[in-house]
Amino acid sequence: MQLKQLYHYNAIVVGVYDGDTITANIDLGMNVWVNNEKIRLVRIDAPELRGTSRKKGIKSRDFLRELLLSKKVLIQTIKDRKEKYGRYLAEIWLEISPDKFVNVNDLMVEKKFAVYKKY
Repeated sequence: MQLKQLYHYNAIVVGVYDGDTITANIDLGMNVWVNNEKIRLVRIDAPELRGTSRKKGIKSRDFLRELLLSKKVLIQTIKDRKEKYGRYLAEIWLEISPDKFVNVNDLMVEKKFAVYKKY
């Protein structure tokens, strides 16, 4: 059995495109930062901002924006795994109290702003 290598990075969310895509400045350590990296929240799918799902898509985006914009988060990603649009796939963790984190991907589903999806 091959184990997946998980990587954790501190980051600051600088943009929220929709309910499952953010932009972050990522701290790689040793004063090295990657800025404006697109991150796709893995395992979930939020309504689109176009078409018949537009109204739900805006609500989903606005919830995620209110939750994460300008906040420090922990990004958990699998090494070099990008999806078809070139975004890194990641779990996003938000610290809600000292040493207590919430998984934002799961929270989006729990609050009915996204659904679980395998891809």
